[in-house]
Amino acid sequence: MPAKIRLQRHGKKGQPFYHIVIADGRAPRDGRFIEKIGTYNPITVPAEISLNFEKALEWLDKGAQPTDTVRSILSHKGVLLKKHLLVGVKKGALTAEQAEVKFQAWMKEKEAKAAQDNKITAEKKRADYKARIEAESKVNAARAEVIAQKKAELAAKAAEEAAAKAAEETAAEAPAEEPATEA
Repeated sequence: MPAKIRLQRHGKKGQPFYHIVIADGRAPRDGRFIEKIGTYNPITVPAEISLNFEKALEWLDKGAQPTDTVRSILSHKGVLLKKHLLVGVKKGALTAEQAEVKFQAWMKEKEAKAAQDNKITAEKKRADYKARIEAESKVNAARAEVIAQKKAELAAKAAEEAAAKAAEETAAEAPAEEPATEA
């Protein structure tokens, strides 16, 4: 059975973390492995991938078969492109220098695109944050207005009650004084 390049799950429930390993195809997912060549953390944005590029390339050359997810990770990191270029060098279609130039150009283009994506994502986050702050300030202003109205109503009621109480007290004192003056 050929060697497989696969993910080996670690981490806890709901927070996966994977080791990228070389294992016998018959071994269980989280069982014995031949060599660990990297890690993959899908929780972070963007996903955090650390990979020993040379070891991955060496194992691909030896015939190790990557799983679908690992294939996409290797493609993302450029290992599959490098292998493709090296096959071209072996067949005589390219020289080693041309292959390296093509690979470096691809890497620069990929880094530029990643930087642009990060910049766009950061701008979106800032715009979303600003919109949330503005919406929250509008809600707070509306709440403050409602509270001010309620306080004004309570103050008006308190003033009316105080005036009514004062009127009752003066009305209660006035009849008590009148009989005293008549007698």
